[in-house]
Amino acid sequence: MTGPGYVALEEELRRRQQEERPRIIAAISEARSHGDLSENAEYHAAKESQSLNEGRIAELEDKIARAEVIDVSKLSGNTIKFGATVTLIDEDTEEEKSYQIVGETEADVKEGKVSITSPIARALISKKVGDTVEVNAPGGGKSYEITAIAFK
Repeated sequence: MTGPGYVALEEELRRRQQEERPRIIAAISEARSHGDLSENAEYHAAKESQSLNEGRIAELEDKIARAEVIDVSKLSGNTIKFGATVTLIDEDTEEEKSYQIVGETEADVKEGKVSITSPIARALISKKVGDTVEVNAPGGGKSYEITAIAFK
């Protein structure tokens, strides 16, 4: 994953451990003080929330422990690989698009970040400027021409 993706995971973990966990514990204590737990919807909702939060904390800790952080700014070359920001032109609409190839956890198409496992990233890997790629996406096939590759 990229450095910013790693930092985002660490920040979510910190927030869940230091803010969410105490808030949920307080909610459980408050609900417990209302008496009979067998019919206490607030208590059961708080316990469910605690379970989901602890599960996400465990998932984040695992991802952080196994993360291989790649400094994209130190990469270079004229072929597309992980971390590259690729500028494409859709051959049907002549629309220009730009995508950065990132790890699965940090992918966000709205921000122009596509997962290394996505159809478009798999089609782009090892290609060069001037190449044309065919992408078989769920919405149908698309054809793109690669106009630029950058590592930033």
